[in-house]
Amino acid sequence: MITSMLKLKTTECEPTNHSDPDPDPEESTAEKTKGMTVIDLGNASQVLYMSRFLSYQDSWDYFHYLDKNIHWTRPTIRVFGRSCIQPRDTCYVASEGLPDLVYSGYQPRAYSWNEFPPLREILDLVHKALPGSKFNSLLLNRYKGGNDYVGWHADDEKLYGPTPEIASVSFGCERDFFLKKKPAKRNGDDPPSKRTKKNNDSDQHSFVLKHGSLLVMQGYTQRDWVHSVPKRVKAGAVRINLTFRLIC
Repeated sequence: MITSMLKLKTTECEPTNHSDPDPDPEESTAEKTKGMTVIDLGNASQVLYMSRFLSYQDSWDYFHYLDKNIHWTRPTIRVFGRSCIQPRDTCYVASEGLPDLVYSGYQPRAYSWNEFPPLREILDLVHKALPGSKFNSLLLNRYKGGNDYVGWHADDEKLYGPTPEIASVSFGCERDFFLKKKPAKRNGDDPPSKRTKKNNDSDQHSFVLKHGSLLVMQGYTQRDWVHSVPKRVKAGAVRINLTFRLIC
């Protein structure tokens, strides 16, 4: 479900009973690669969104495995020169021989894909849905409630290259995901009237990341846009998010 940021409604969490509200026993998870929505952001950037990437029950099975078996940690990071506890749990998985990941002054331990076989299953399904993709690393995040969040940022670390493709799979509680365009670089010779323009609707987008959904950022999205998952008072349950990336 895609909405305008100006008309965004706070989302509720998925119900605790795990029955599919729209079950389709004839359709397997691997076949659910249709229904992809493409949002053209301009300047060779785009977002793909599939609200039902994984089947409802498979998504709950993965959720419970990840919640109980991943080696979650809540590290200390540095933001604007100050140390703080990251407002979500995290874990990092990567193929052998890749450069170390460092973000906000924190270098996570890289676990092996072999330590968590279901992650390899999900990776294979993502590769099938995105022909030509070759992800080799995964950053996992667990939001334990509405106070857990990630602020505005871009995944523009150099080890991902100039046009990184990032595939995000979500489980559990629905959360809002915002995109907004980075401010254009100002020309000091321009008068203030030309340098201060209000953002229009094309400069901001929002999504409700559903249980079992897939969102993909492609092209120059990380160069030209920032994204966030804000706090939500009514988000009272756990959300787990997997972001697959390619380290060049």
